[in-house]
Amino acid sequence: MRLLTIFLCFFCSTAWTLELNNLNKLKPCPKNQTAVFHNCWGTYSLANGNKYVGEFQHGKRNGQGTLTYAHGDKYVGEFKDGNYHGKGIETFIAGGSYFGEYKGGKRNGQGTHTFANGDKYVGEFRDDDYNGQGTFTFANGGGFSGEWKDDKPHGRGIETYADGSPAKEGIFEKGQFIRAQKLNLPR
Repeated sequence: MRLLTIFLCFFCSTAWTLELNNLNKLKPCPKNQTAVFHNCWGTYSLANGNKYVGEFQHGKRNGQGTLTYAHGDKYVGEFKDGNYHGKGIETFIAGGSYFGEYKGGKRNGQGTHTFANGDKYVGEFRDDDYNGQGTFTFANGGGFSGEWKDDKPHGRGIETYADGSPAKEGIFEKGQFIRAQKLNLPR
């Protein structure tokens, strides 16, 4: 856990630096916002108030950059063909964040989603949903660790009470406990 915290702090400080620096030393993008931005670093402001600062290829966000939404949410990380793609971090104005992997503009791969209320999911994502192995911990300490499908416990897993003791251990389907089964999982 300590190593994860150190890594997150390093990534966040590096990610915020991306907002201010042209790390790949690309030429500046044209001042004309109607020009096709190619192989350059610049700022692009949209009519809806969103703003992107970063690398461009073929008129799209490609490479490292920061996208700040008019309502205050922010993404700092990698882009491909205009979408979040690779590693990045989203911070939400209402609180909470997501740090992890993206593909085609969606959360895909390993990630950590922290909510404003202190709840946290750490694990696998597919198409923005919890899918695969993961652990959801409520702010009070209880939670679920095991297999997920479409944001719900699905497969083998352990539900725990706030004190960490097991509440249910076995097979879950679409978020419902189906049957008890000793899983012999490390705790």
